[in-house]
Amino acid sequence: MAAAGGWWAAACEKFRNAKTLSDVESRKDPETEPYRSKYSARALLQEVKQQLSAAEDCSEPRLLAVRRAVLEFELGVNHTDTEELSAGEEHLQRCTQLLEPHRLNRDCVSLYIQAQNNLGILWSERDEIKTGQTYLESAEALYNQYMKEDGNPPLDPSEHFMAEGEEKLTDQERSKRFEKAYTHTLYYLAQVYQHLEMTEKAAQYCHTTLKRQLEYCGYYPVEWALNAATLSQYYLSKQCFMESRHCLAAASVIFSQAGQVPSSEDNETEQEQQDLRQRKAEIARCWIKYCLNLLQSARKLLEDNVGELDPDRQLELKAQRKKEEDEKENGRKKAVLFGTSDICDSVLAMEEKVSSLYPLDFQEAREIFLVGQNYVQEAKEFFQVDGYVTDHIQIVQDHSALFKVLAFFEEDYERRCKMHKRRIDMLEPLYADLNPQYYLLITRQLQFELADTYYEMMDLKVAIGNRLEELDSHTIKKINSLAQLAIKYYELFLDSLRSPDKVFPEELEEDVLRPAMVAKFHIARLYGKIITSDSKKQLENMQLSFVYYMFLVNYCEKHPDAVHAIETELELSKEMVGLLPARMERLRAKLCPFI
Repeated sequence: MAAAGGWWAAACEKFRNAKTLSDVESRKDPETEPYRSKYSARALLQEVKQQLSAAEDCSEPRLLAVRRAVLEFELGVNHTDTEELSAGEEHLQRCTQLLEPHRLNRDCVSLYIQAQNNLGILWSERDEIKTGQTYLESAEALYNQYMKEDGNPPLDPSEHFMAEGEEKLTDQERSKRFEKAYTHTLYYLAQVYQHLEMTEKAAQYCHTTLKRQLEYCGYYPVEWALNAATLSQYYLSKQCFMESRHCLAAASVIFSQAGQVPSSEDNETEQEQQDLRQRKAEIARCWIKYCLNLLQSARKLLEDNVGELDPDRQLELKAQRKKEEDEKENGRKKAVLFGTSDICDSVLAMEEKVSSLYPLDFQEAREIFLVGQNYVQEAKEFFQVDGYVTDHIQIVQDHSALFKVLAFFEEDYERRCKMHKRRIDMLEPLYADLNPQYYLLITRQLQFELADTYYEMMDLKVAIGNRLEELDSHTIKKINSLAQLAIKYYELFLDSLRSPDKVFPEELEEDVLRPAMVAKFHIARLYGKIITSDSKKQLENMQLSFVYYMFLVNYCEKHPDAVHAIETELELSKEMVGLLPARMERLRAKLCPFI
């Protein structure tokens, strides 16, 4: 097609103006007319389309088809931007139909992929995820085929509306724009696979997308950092700690590029600052989960059958450490890692602040704990109890969990007890201020955790007492006090399960079955641990223990499906139900020797 003549220059000018209206001016449109610039852009595109039809020259049919396809694409995007999905789909379909015979040509391939991307998004927004997947996978296949068969930087769609004499894009710029279009394909595919619960594939595509965004400098720092931090949680669920840490380190480094928004009285700027603080706190929360999961996974490896640290296993794992480090290093070379040369050093420096290897002793565990604790403080700076009750409590619960798992590594029982006391000190004030009417689930969580913490402290005090030649009154008083406090919170938890008329449910819901049974079992055991010289009181406590042990046995007889949830507790309860009556009989005989 001959491009000479004033009509072509005018058409190109209108096309450019339409793009400016759509991409730049539309951001300034008032709330009362949110699509004003988009509609103006649409009118200009329609005018160019009419001009193009009037000036058709069949001597260059492919060039004509491509130019018409560019206009159909822009109109399709315009209609979808203004929430007119059916019209948008029609234009995008016409675009792909015009390009179909030439889709592998360097004039057309970039535009075709972008049209497929937009159709994929459009169908996904209609909740037709499978249809969206088809379009996006088609775009992916076309990119791979083109790169294999040609590989030269293709023309950008905007180049089809350049007046004669205008400077074309460089190959470098063409390549950058083409790769950006393909990165969008991968980005949308990652979301589609996530929707389809293909989590492994979603993570793989997300990782590739993030890597490419860095490589081609096509990203917004805050958005990129949040996506990387979110991906870290996937790797965490797979216990891939090295990959999880790398994602988080990269997230922290890239987030720092966002900088601070200058202070201003402008409300929008204040909102932006608030959003930045929130995103920073969200990344901090991902770091907390990383530290907590690493410590908890190490505990599972190191604990014996009663939940204490196994020294033989500890020595065995330490002997394997060198080999493990070598394997990790080799694995790193194969892993898909982020970072261009300018940020690699910063990411590596961030990684060195916390290990990705399982801690095998208290010192190693403490180093990870301290990193997690620092991020707890950072997250709490934004998620304060006034305004973010649920988030704040979840962060404090994670802080408590960090202390709990660190205590596992501590050999000194007194110091371990102090760590659990720290947990009590942070959880009790939160519980006291909560209204269970509005926060029933969190209230139950705190009741159970407080009960469990007092229970652990009581067990530790008993263990300390067992090392003494004779229990002193102070230790006895402490054991009894901790036991009573544990019972109090377990009972509060069990009371929360009752109906409004205070009746305990005949059958427990699946989500509270194990906690309720464990609470009953622990209360039974706690009554057996209370130390008293009063034989009558001792008998009362034994009777109470028997009642709670019996509850577990009777419940599981009525509901056999419950057995799988509490096998160990049930076995011990049956044993105690068999033993306690004889013990109580002997105690009664002592109290009333003449009966």
